[in-house]
Amino acid sequence: MANNKYPKQAVIYCRVSSRAQEEEGHGLQSQETRCREFANSKGYEVSAVFPDTISGGGDFMKRPGMVALLSFLDAQPETNFAVIFDDLKRFARDTRFHLDLREALRSRGATLECLNFKFEDTPEGEFIETIMAAQGALERKQNGRQVSQKMKARMQNGYWVHNAPVGYRYKTIKGHGKLLVFDEPHASTIREALEGFAIGRFQSQTEVKHFIETKPDYPHLKDGKLRDKRVHDLLRQPLYAGYICSEVYELDWHKGQHQPLIPMATYERIQERLKSMAYAPAHKNIGADFALRGFAVCADCGKPLRSSWPKGKYKRYAYYLCQTKGCDSYGKSIPRDKLEGDFAEIVKTMQPSEKLLDLTKFMFSKAFAARKEQAKDVKLSIQRQIAKVEEQIESLLDRIMNATSDAVIGAYEDKIANLEKSKVRLLDSLSYQAQSRGTGRELLELSLMLIANPWKLWKSGNAELRRLVLRLGFSEGFAYHRIDGARTPKMTLPFNVLRQIQYGSIEGGAAGEN
Repeated sequence: MANNKYPKQAVIYCRVSSRAQEEEGHGLQSQETRCREFANSKGYEVSAVFPDTISGGGDFMKRPGMVALLSFLDAQPETNFAVIFDDLKRFARDTRFHLDLREALRSRGATLECLNFKFEDTPEGEFIETIMAAQGALERKQNGRQVSQKMKARMQNGYWVHNAPVGYRYKTIKGHGKLLVFDEPHASTIREALEGFAIGRFQSQTEVKHFIETKPDYPHLKDGKLRDKRVHDLLRQPLYAGYICSEVYELDWHKGQHQPLIPMATYERIQERLKSMAYAPAHKNIGADFALRGFAVCADCGKPLRSSWPKGKYKRYAYYLCQTKGCDSYGKSIPRDKLEGDFAEIVKTMQPSEKLLDLTKFMFSKAFAARKEQAKDVKLSIQRQIAKVEEQIESLLDRIMNATSDAVIGAYEDKIANLEKSKVRLLDSLSYQAQSRGTGRELLELSLMLIANPWKLWKSGNAELRRLVLRLGFSEGFAYHRIDGARTPKMTLPFNVLRQIQYGSIEGGAAGEN
């Protein structure tokens, strides 16, 4: 029994469900203030305060503050403490755990004191307490259901409701509320990683990981390293293509309100590569160190050359090499400076004369006008395809209503899912057509700038400009033999035609347009 000559010892327990509640002023500090006033009015001496920032549902032994409180009582078994909290809901919001926690405190000689509820050791008091605890549990579950329904409805309307993925951040926009917007420079990093993997610049997920690790400000880097799971999720995230999917809310391919980082076609190329990918060796030395990585190929086997920094006696040396087993050049190294130097000489030959450049500008302007007319026909064709897909979906939904076999219904649902995905691709193509019309003139000017002086862009050393030269200037990779040197690469149609006019022949036969 406690000695009544001295004030009874008390501890205070405070709990909020989230950090937001604590920061908005409805949290721990205000609860503690009220509990201290209550303790003073009772003549209690407060020995300690135990806060929690966690939901009240579930096992109380998963709450750090409550575990610390119980340990505090266990360490002083000779003292009977009063445990004070301001509301019954702070105690527990689960009926079973409420009763278990009450018994755990009683077994330690503690008495419960609540500012808005009087505990009574009578059958009627226990009954009322149980009803109040059950009511708290009901409110918690109802609130959870309401929040879940609101989140699902918002996602159906095209708004992501969870944490923003890297490359995006939330911004409050009139008419939308919180909307995902690009978060630079991370958005550009993600876009480069995704596009690089789609076109084969990065041969494996490991190479994507090492590329991202070269960005010191990238989030989630621990000791400069990125977890494999984050790369896995990044390559499979539909949000980057502008669509919302959720297994929790059973949502598939809802068009998002946010701007996509990559087109749907790029996303699908990534998924195809992931499905067909075999194990690829890890390479840490990629990126700006090797300008032709993913573009330079072995002249013997046609496979992309790898890159490495082998260590010599005094320093490291940069090499390209073939790692295709069975190839005559397997394991044979090519100095990076030699290979890239030979490629630079080819880029220098792409410069047209001023007279040819004027002719090219005229040809491009005509082609641009024709492309605009062609885009109108493409748009109508896509719209017709979308209407046809929607008719097929409606037909299958009618069949489901009349079907009685679970197997038949399942087959219809699978067909509808595939048609929905086809519709998503068509809508994405339609959106891309609209965007292309707005950027066509800029692309024309960019292409003319490239044709006018590709060597100037290449020798700048800028990684983005160099990728532009590779993408718009060449229709296939740069084949290189360790002994015989460079094979003349096929260029895209504009450069190929200019070379035919300037030098009298088209190298390598007809080259496809890029």
